[in-house]
Amino acid sequence: MKIDAHAKINLGLDVIRRRDDGYHEVRMIMQTVGLHDELLIDRTDEPGIHITVNKDDLPVNGDNLIYRAGKLMMDEYGLTGGITVELTKNIPVAAGLAGGSTDAAAVLRAVNTLWDLGLSQDELKRLGVRIGADVPYCIMGGTVMAEGIGEKLTKLEACPKWRVLLAKPPVGVSTAHVYGSLNLESVTHPDIDKIAEGVTKGDLHTVVRYMGNVLESVTEAEVPQIGYIKSIIKESGYPLMSGSGPTVFGLFESDEAVNRAYEDIKKTGYAADLIITQTYDPNEQVD
Repeated sequence: MKIDAHAKINLGLDVIRRRDDGYHEVRMIMQTVGLHDELLIDRTDEPGIHITVNKDDLPVNGDNLIYRAGKLMMDEYGLTGGITVELTKNIPVAAGLAGGSTDAAAVLRAVNTLWDLGLSQDELKRLGVRIGADVPYCIMGGTVMAEGIGEKLTKLEACPKWRVLLAKPPVGVSTAHVYGSLNLESVTHPDIDKIAEGVTKGDLHTVVRYMGNVLESVTEAEVPQIGYIKSIIKESGYPLMSGSGPTVFGLFESDEAVNRAYEDIKKTGYAADLIITQTYDPNEQVD
């Protein structure tokens, strides 16, 4: 099977509280974008999970969420044989774009199909949360409100195809560190319901008026390029950090505006990865 595993951005990210189990309760508006990794997944008679990837710095063992997803399915359903996964990694790593989670979701879906397990999307999502909080969303995709630790998902109306610029500074961040450093008493909470209302109406101006990410308060203080990139995007678009960062995305109303921001950021060297894409509706995909 060949599967395109899409990245996501957060049009809004609010943290409500830290739970007794150490996880954080969140409310988020998640949105799939066109940027994607490519996975070629084969079922084999030989046991084991064998991963090859086009980037030398990525692990191919149990530290890779692809491996963990494959092993979870093998163990949970007593499957014989194994899988080979050829990964073409296009989504920047440690970027707040759910690159690892979307690859894991692709493997869960592939194993379900290759072994004809007949698992529903809800059953796959329940498995996915055991790998990571973003995996259930990546199985579902599209325009979604996520609550709980990210596993309670409510489908929203698909937003229009908005132009998106992704700019990742030349550093990675630890999601656990960002959440652990968050001071909830000093942040401004975005209005998630207003963002959802704007998305449902296809009204970009309502979305950008209310969108926000409480995790910016931590990551932006540690990665100054985030603020520099946001200031450039503001000249022609609407910026926000995605997830725990450090990637900044911008929403734009025209090709001219997004192209201008791309060129302006490229000149500065603030971004190691700079990608023009758009919002994406997986329901439009033809298998």
